[in-house]
Amino acid sequence: MKHVKALAVKGIMTLVLLYLFLGFGFGLSFGNVFIITVILVGIAYLGDILILPKITNIMATVADSVIAFFIVWWLGMALTPIAPKTMAGAAAISAIAIAVGEYFFHIYLAKLGIGSDRLSTSSS
Repeated sequence: MKHVKALAVKGIMTLVLLYLFLGFGFGLSFGNVFIITVILVGIAYLGDILILPKITNIMATVADSVIAFFIVWWLGMALTPIAPKTMAGAAAISAIAIAVGEYFFHIYLAKLGIGSDRLSTSSS
C-alpha cells in the first residue's frame, strides 16, 4: 500500500508540474502531458526503489532530473510538432521543476520507509 500511495503522490506532483510548464508554457495537450507523465513516473519510480537506497538524496535528485529531461524531450518530440531545440528547452525547464519536487519526494519516501535510511531533511 505504501508504494501505491507513493506512486500517487509522485504521479500527481509530476502531472501538475509538467502541465504547468509543458501545457501552459509550450502548448502541449493534456493527453500528451499525461502520456509523458505516466512513462516518466514509471521509469523514475523504479529508479527511486532500486537506486535511491544506494546513493544520497542529491545524487538521486540529479539522476531524476536527467531522466526527466531525456524522457520529456524524446516523448515531446515524438508526440508534438515542436522543434527539437524548443522541446529541449521545455524539457530542461521541466526537469529543473521536477528535480525540486523529487528532492522533497525522496524525503517523503524515507518517512514512508521506502528508499534510503540516510535521507532526512538535512541530507545532501
